[in-house]
Amino acid sequence: MFPEVDPVLGPEMRSTGEVLGMADSYGLAFYKAQEAALQTLPAEGTVLITVADSDKKAVVEVAKEFAALGFKIKATEGTTQYLAENGIQAEALKKIHEGRPNIADSIANGEISLIINTPSGRWSKSDDSYIRKAAVKLKIPYITTTAAARAAAKGIAAFRKGYGDVKSLQTYHGEIK
Repeated sequence: MFPEVDPVLGPEMRSTGEVLGMADSYGLAFYKAQEAALQTLPAEGTVLITVADSDKKAVVEVAKEFAALGFKIKATEGTTQYLAENGIQAEALKKIHEGRPNIADSIANGEISLIINTPSGRWSKSDDSYIRKAAVKLKIPYITTTAAARAAAKGIAAFRKGYGDVKSLQTYHGEIK
C-alpha cells in the first residue's frame, strides 16, 4: 500500500499490495496479514463503528466480540441506537455534517484505536472520505466490511493468547489433511 492513499479499492487500483498471514487459526492469520500491511490491529482501546443500515444486523456480533475483549465502542447515532436495542453499550458520536464534537474530533484527539466503516449514502460520502483519509494519515487501522471486522476481533483475541510458533511453509503444508 502507498502511504497516505485512500485504502478503498476502485477501478484505478490506487493503493494495492499483497501480504500473507499464516497461523494455526484464521484470526491470528488475519492479524498477521494486517500487521504485514502496516495496519497492526490494537490490543485495546476504542473502536469506532459507523456502518450502512444494511450492515447493522451483521455488526451486532462484531460489536459484542469487541465489547467482550474490553474495547470501548463509539458509534454514529443510528448505529448506537441499533446496538443499544441489541444490548450493546456504545457512546454516540455526531457525523461531521451534524455539528461538533463529532467523529473528526474524536479521531483528531487520538480517542480512536480502530475504525469500522462501511460507506453509505449521500451525506456519508464526505464523512467516509474524511474518516478514511484521517485513518491513513494517523495510522489508525481501518476496516470497510463486517466480515473483515469479525476477522479483526478474532485476530485480536488470538493475538492476546500468543503470536504462535514460527513454522516453515513446508511444515504448514505437511499439516494439511
